[in-house]
Amino acid sequence: DEAIRGSVRGMLPKGPLGRQMIKKLKVYTGAEHPHGAQNPTIIKFDHAKAR
Repeated sequence: DEAIRGSVRGMLPKGPLGRQMIKKLKVYTGAEHPHGAQNPTIIKFDHAKAR
């Protein structure tokens, strides 16, 4: 928890905006989190040509 938070803090700006961003960061330990209602959908790109 603190290792992830410290790593992210090091990548953020050092001013007031960075402090505001770190306050909004939410780190969860384990697989359980309150965002379970968000169900991602898989999009297949079989028809797209490779470049």
